[in-house]
Amino acid sequence: MYFLHLPLLYFILNLFGTDPALEYSSSSAKAAASITVDSVKTNGLAENLILQSKDGGQTWQDISATLPENGQLHGFFAGETDIYLRVHDVMYRSSSHLKTPIWEKQSLPDHENTSIVFNPSGVMAYHFEGQVYRKKPSSETWLPLYAKSKNGLETVFEAASGDVFLGTQSGLYKSTDKGQNWKQVLNEGWVSGIVESQGVLLGTAQKGIMRSTDNGEHWEWVISEGGVGIAVERIDGGFAAISFDARSQTRRIRISKDGGKNWKAIDQPLPPSMSITSIKQMGPYLLCGHPNGIFRSADMGRTWNVVHASLNKTEFRLVSVLSPAPSDAGKKVFRLFDSGNTLYAVLNNSGC
Repeated sequence: MYFLHLPLLYFILNLFGTDPALEYSSSSAKAAASITVDSVKTNGLAENLILQSKDGGQTWQDISATLPENGQLHGFFAGETDIYLRVHDVMYRSSSHLKTPIWEKQSLPDHENTSIVFNPSGVMAYHFEGQVYRKKPSSETWLPLYAKSKNGLETVFEAASGDVFLGTQSGLYKSTDKGQNWKQVLNEGWVSGIVESQGVLLGTAQKGIMRSTDNGEHWEWVISEGGVGIAVERIDGGFAAISFDARSQTRRIRISKDGGKNWKAIDQPLPPSMSITSIKQMGPYLLCGHPNGIFRSADMGRTWNVVHASLNKTEFRLVSVLSPAPSDAGKKVFRLFDSGNTLYAVLNNSGC
């Protein structure tokens, strides 16, 4: 049963009414709202599409032409000053300070299925099979690291204390001696990401969003509604998180201003979706990657404006939070990355 909230409807109509890419249609006052999104034919549904914004997400530049080679983009990774991408099994790097990227090939020992992570001790590359490398400062050399690493590796995280965490398919491992020895500190499914702020660690995992206040020795589930943790980010004064809610069959966005203890949902103004990919902060704005476009909020999620329309030609409906979200199967969605004062939006298949 679709639920139509009229003030919200008027807000969204005003929000989208000036954009020629968005069209509203309704057969009667009682009919469910329907908004059609069909972007200008720039790259269509290109295999690789990367957008860049240097003004907080207000405007976006297509930088896909800078890609170093043709082929499917298998990974994009953003640090404070550098961005990396993997095309086929070759890794490239560019500075994010440039107006447009200039890509340099990286001489990693093994490019297949490699991911990049940015830690206090330097840039690291790791494989799902457990190999970890650290880039030598002021060099293009990558040195092997953590010889006793774990198979099924999902992420490598260094805390402010210097302790190292490995998120794997079989749980979370911690080392206090720079990877010489490891102990398992969580055994409740996979762990895919960790962030830290003011002594609090938050992680995305198979059961939801987890939290630790004792440097990762013990963990509690702070968002766990029968679904997995998708993303967690630091924002001013706290954290933002995306998780799957089994009750509503949607991905939900929440923020916490008390170190991850309590959470407030901020996705109610957005169309419900199974494929919300990312939440980022740039200056005073929150930005969200959604199958219907890139949305931006200037008031911490109370209201949202579309700043780049989706490349999908699709319909979404305003529904109650408890109603199942429309299927996003076969659609495209932008995943957002931040590097310094630059935002990047990389087109992915929904659900990726």
